[in-house]
Amino acid sequence: MAADPLDSYRRKRRFDRTPEPEARSGRTPEGGRLTYAIQKHDARRLHYDLRLEWAGVLKSWAITRGPSLDPRQKRLAVRTEDHPLAYAGFEGQIPAGQYGAGEVVLWDRGHWEPVGDAEDGLAAGRLDFILHGERLHGRFVLVRMKPAAKAGRAPEKAENWLLIKRDDADADPTGEVTRRHPGSVAVQPKREAAPLPGFVAPMLATLTDRPPRGPGWVFEIKLDGYRALAAVSGGRAVIRTRSGLDWTDRFPGIARALAARPGLDGVLLDGEVTAMTADGRTDFSALQAALSAGGEGLHYGVFDLLAEGGQSLRHLPWTARKARLRALMGTAAGDGIHVVDHSPGPAGDLLDQVCAAGHEGLIAKRTDAPYRPGRGHAWLKVKCGQAGEYVVVGTSPSEAGRPFASLLLAVQDRGTCRYAGRVGAGFSDRDFAWLAPRLTALARKTPPVDRDSVPPAVARAARWVEPRIVVQIAHGGLTGEGLIRQGRYLGPREDKPAAEVEADRVMAVEEAEAMDETGDSLRGVRLTHPDRVLFPEQGITKRDLARWFDAVAGLMMPHLENRLVSLVRCPEGRRKACFFQRHAGRGLPRGFASRKLTDNQGSTEEYVLVRDPEGLVGAAQIGVLELHLWGSRIDRPERPDRLVFDLDPDPAVGFEAVRQAAFDMRDALAALDLASVPLLTGGKGVHVVVPITRRHDWPVVKAAAKALAQRFADHDPDRFVATMSKAKRRGRIFIDHFRNDRTATAICPWSPRARAGAPVARPVDWQMLAGIDRADAFRLGDPLPATDPWAGLVPPRQGLTTAALRALGVAE
Repeated sequence: MAADPLDSYRRKRRFDRTPEPEARSGRTPEGGRLTYAIQKHDARRLHYDLRLEWAGVLKSWAITRGPSLDPRQKRLAVRTEDHPLAYAGFEGQIPAGQYGAGEVVLWDRGHWEPVGDAEDGLAAGRLDFILHGERLHGRFVLVRMKPAAKAGRAPEKAENWLLIKRDDADADPTGEVTRRHPGSVAVQPKREAAPLPGFVAPMLATLTDRPPRGPGWVFEIKLDGYRALAAVSGGRAVIRTRSGLDWTDRFPGIARALAARPGLDGVLLDGEVTAMTADGRTDFSALQAALSAGGEGLHYGVFDLLAEGGQSLRHLPWTARKARLRALMGTAAGDGIHVVDHSPGPAGDLLDQVCAAGHEGLIAKRTDAPYRPGRGHAWLKVKCGQAGEYVVVGTSPSEAGRPFASLLLAVQDRGTCRYAGRVGAGFSDRDFAWLAPRLTALARKTPPVDRDSVPPAVARAARWVEPRIVVQIAHGGLTGEGLIRQGRYLGPREDKPAAEVEADRVMAVEEAEAMDETGDSLRGVRLTHPDRVLFPEQGITKRDLARWFDAVAGLMMPHLENRLVSLVRCPEGRRKACFFQRHAGRGLPRGFASRKLTDNQGSTEEYVLVRDPEGLVGAAQIGVLELHLWGSRIDRPERPDRLVFDLDPDPAVGFEAVRQAAFDMRDALAALDLASVPLLTGGKGVHVVVPITRRHDWPVVKAAAKALAQRFADHDPDRFVATMSKAKRRGRIFIDHFRNDRTATAICPWSPRARAGAPVARPVDWQMLAGIDRADAFRLGDPLPATDPWAGLVPPRQGLTTAALRALGVAE
């Protein structure tokens, strides 16, 4: 029988006398993060206990002088007994007379990741790892010392290790982080709930002829209901349909249950709202009946987690998202909300079982796929029976006194509205009452489909309507002309726009797997040398960079849209030769475009812009590590739409002074009735960005920026300088206003930087900036926010007013 790793912990403590947690080992869920903590322990001698979760326990070391951020410091770390996972959150007073008597406070917490195999590292006496804490970040190493045997004595039993900070971007020569942060991280003002995440278009599955059979897939039962994305935070829930309609009021019971669930903060869930039959199947007709009765008693099957704590998780692989979803939602609580189960297969047997039980079919999901909105090939669906959505384009008259005898149906097919048959079965009195007034209101004289595609007998009697209403139809298959056989009405699909209702195209599963984009191809861009390392310190490859650009595209593209860019390209990695590209050349990847501009001297040059997310992935393919933006859009290049003040400190100036300068600039701009937003550059400084309406041309905007920068330099010459002179910048902050010119550029928000540590130019709000202690605090691969940090901070139509220009001494 294996030894109990917590036996020593248990034997040293009397749990009826100490408040410490009892000894229970645990297990980290697949894809879950590994807990990290440091506890400041004022026992017989003050020390700091480092705890790293591994193998269901906390591996522990007592650091006698506390951790250091100085790579030259080697801090003694004495190995102690393993602790239970619950100890990572412990704070309290261990009573006198008990083992470890004294005060314990939680000095740091977060998660850690091993570099290489942790088990081998522990055994070999060299554990290399990365910390993601509230106070400690970056790479560290624990090295076991050889036991010192003194003459006449046995070697020491305690294992002595050394804790050393790696020399990376998080290193700090001053090193004394424990003096700067003496207290507990748990004693913090209660933070406000994260804002409700915004709507994200759902990821959609491609219909295939059968399920995939290779490795790397899992399978879920296809639910027969309404796709629903639920945003939850601070005791509030908003539920939206696949097209973004707010249906919170349609699903009141689910909304209440989500709002009442503890621990759901800044969460965005993806799932399906269903009604369940007595034998456990989902049934669309039953769902319609429940909605008509007020929407109570429904179920929400959750199958994906898109955001948590206000941070986007869409870049993570499915395995990690599903593990975090299970940890967040826990077991079923009897409130109608449950996590959808999955199975590894075999797919063929699963499909047979699912269909025999009367379910709709299977959804196959790639385990390594990120969450990518829209239809792709990382999710596939296989149907058991024949059913689908159709657009109502007319009715046939009834001879039995009903509002109509049948509905005339259509689908979108290659850009045209094609007749798809009719259905006259499955209608209840409630259905007639719902459909009749809506169809009457949509009446039209001409057919919205090609009249020749409609059988003459049907066309002669048809009463045509605008193609707005979408319905769910079960049928017995299609004729050779694509018309439904033996159709039966199931209910309306109010969540789906008519423009999205397309003819089912069943793809061969081999073709779909060949088009899957989780390997060396992403958004249709084939990555050559995907394992080439671009950031050697972090081991970040071209594939990693492409996935980052793909994940951040929703946040980054609004800044890039219709704006020229300059590129910093490092095809062999940031340590090798890099070059700055302003002009378009041959070999630009898909998703890039070029635009010719003529300058004031009549010279014409061709410049570059990124057209869509595919272009961002293409940027990774050609080794782009930085994107720099022009200050105007291509439709009106002579009219800038933003001001940028680059606060660039001399190396002797600390970030605290830069941060204060940003707040001073914010206040000065506010006095001119201009709201601004801060951007951490990922280098040394901060950009203060001022979106403006396109009212003035470049000379006016340039003069205004210069005037404000010079005012700072004149009023406080000990802190600021507004000229490029290196000699004058010594010990000061250079307010670089020269970025406000026609061909000048500034780093794009969310762009990586070609620097050690793979930092990112990160938009923050002013409240966030107050708590940040360096300009490169965010790194490539860090969690992304679910919403734009700048959203709502600037009025949509603010501009440089005549009064503001007059105050700056600038003529319009």
